[in-house]
Amino acid sequence: MSMTDAAAYSASPEEAADAATAAAARAGVEIRLLSEVGDFARVAELFQSIWTKQGESSPVNVETLRALSKAGSYVGGAFENGELVGACFGFFAAPDQRALHSHIAGVSQRMRGRSVGFALKVHQRAWALEEGLDEISWTFDPLISRNAHFNLVKLAATPTSYHRNFYGQMADALNGADDTDRMLVTWYVRDPRVVAACHGDPIGVADEPTASEPLLSVGEDLGPLRHSTDARIVRVALPRDIESLRLTEPARASAWRLALRETLGSSLEGQGRVLSFDRSGAYTIDRGEQG
Repeated sequence: MSMTDAAAYSASPEEAADAATAAAARAGVEIRLLSEVGDFARVAELFQSIWTKQGESSPVNVETLRALSKAGSYVGGAFENGELVGACFGFFAAPDQRALHSHIAGVSQRMRGRSVGFALKVHQRAWALEEGLDEISWTFDPLISRNAHFNLVKLAATPTSYHRNFYGQMADALNGADDTDRMLVTWYVRDPRVVAACHGDPIGVADEPTASEPLLSVGEDLGPLRHSTDARIVRVALPRDIESLRLTEPARASAWRLALRETLGSSLEGQGRVLSFDRSGAYTIDRGEQG
C-alpha cells in the first residue's frame, strides 16, 4: 500500500476501537482493562511463567500493577474462555509529552502465532487515543529477529534510539547473562502508517533505497561477520535464533551483542536511522553523512 492509499485511514478513538475489536476477534480473545487484585495476581503469574526460571519471582508484582491501575495508567489483559493468556501494562510519561511508556507485554507460550500480542497493542492504542495521547514508546531486544519484525513492520513503530545495557544484568530465562541492550521505539498513534498497520494493512516504506552494502552479516560459523564499508545505506543482519544461541553457545551470543552494538548501535548514536527490517532478518540503515 502507498502513502496515498493510507489517506483512507483517519485516526480517531472510534477508528481505533474498531481496529481493536477486529484484532481481538481475529485472535480469538477478549481484551479488557484490568482493575481487580485477582487479575493483577494472574498477570504476575503469567509473566513469571514467561520470563523467569524455576523458583524466581515475577518481573512485576501485584502491588505495582494495582498502583498503576489506580493512577490511571494502562493495564490490559487478553482472555480466552476466561483464562488470562496475555497482558500488557505501561505508565504515563512526563505530562507535556502526552505519551505512555509501555513497559512489559507478554503472551503465554501456547498462544504464540495467534496474534494475541498484536491485539493487545492495538487495544492499547485505542485506549491511548481515548486518553488524548499522541504516542506510545517501549523498548525491545534488537537482536531478536521476530521482535524486530513485529515492532517495526507489523506495528509500524519508529526506532528512535539505542541503549547499551539498558536494564543491567538481568540473568533471567530469556536474557541469560548477556548485556541488556535495547532499542527504543515510538508508536505515533495518529500516523497513517500506524493506523493502517492496526487494521492489518501495513504500508511499505516508499522512499526506501534498494541499494545497500552489508555492514554485519551471518558468518559460515553462524557468528557475526563485520564488513568494512563507507556506504551510507547499509544492512545489518541478525542471527536466526539468538535465544537458542544464548542457551547453547553463550560466548557466540555475546559476540553478536557486541557486533550489533558496534554497528546498529553506533549508527543510531550518530546520525543514522533505521529505514526498514526485512524478511531475511536484516535492518537497512541510513547512516547519514559519513566522516
